[in-house]
Order: sequence, then structure tokens, then C-alpha cells
Amino acid sequence: MHTTGHNLPRLLGQARHWFEEALTETLRRRGQTPVSPTQLQLFSVLDEQGATISELAQWMGVTRQTTHQAVHGLMEAGLLERSAHPESARRRLVRRTPLGRRLHREAEAVLEELERELARRIGSDTVEQLRAALESSWGEPPNVDESGN
Repeated sequence: MHTTGHNLPRLLGQARHWFEEALTETLRRRGQTPVSPTQLQLFSVLDEQGATISELAQWMGVTRQTTHQAVHGLMEAGLLERSAHPESARRRLVRRTPLGRRLHREAEAVLEELERELARRIGSDTVEQLRAALESSWGEPPNVDESGN
């Protein structure tokens, strides 16, 4: 049953915004470096091995220019650094600094707290069903023609 009449992409975007807003506000109140939603997304997709600007842009679904700007801002804040790529002298890896790793651990803990709060609000079964649906393989994006087939 649809209660708002909004389409699923809009609802998913609103849910993501809820988490982002709560996370950034919590970190701000704790005295952490403020970050933009793009920087937050970049920080979340970056793994411990590091990644190139191109890889990060692809994972985030944004342009290299947007990614470069986000990386630069996080570097200025002391949260990221660029280092030599082990496979190519022409490429550089983006990695979290020690400060960035501490902030990432804190953000992960806050997200766990937010998930528990969401479970209190909408029910733990609902959160588990949501997680199961989002973790399921959806396959490749379909090419739906005008007739809807």
C-alpha cells in the first residue's frame, strides 16, 4: 500500500537524506569537520586499499570533476591523502589519513546508532526487510520501452 504516492526512487532519496542529515548533524555537534553530502558519499565508498579519482567517480556515479573537488576538500581538512599507485607511476591513490580513519570509524558507529533508532521508530522487522530487499541482487538495470515491457 502506497501512503505518500511518491515513487520509489524519491522515497529512497528521502531515506538517504534522513541518514545523511542525521549523520552530519551528529558529527557537527561532536566537533568533527563538516563535510558535504558528496564528500560523505565519497568517504563511504572509499575502502582501505584506496582508489583513484576515476574509480571513485564511477562508484559514486558522478563526474571526475565533482570527485576531484570532493577529494580536494577532504584533503584540505586532513581526512584524505594521495599516494603513489603500486601499479602505475602515472596514477595516484586516494586514501584516508589516520584522522580520516578515526572519523570513518566514528561515522560508522553513528550510522549503527541511527539504524537502531530507525528500528525503534518503524520496527526491527521492517528494517530487516528493507535491508534484505536492498541487499538482494536486482540484476542489470532494465531497458524498459515505451509500452512498459
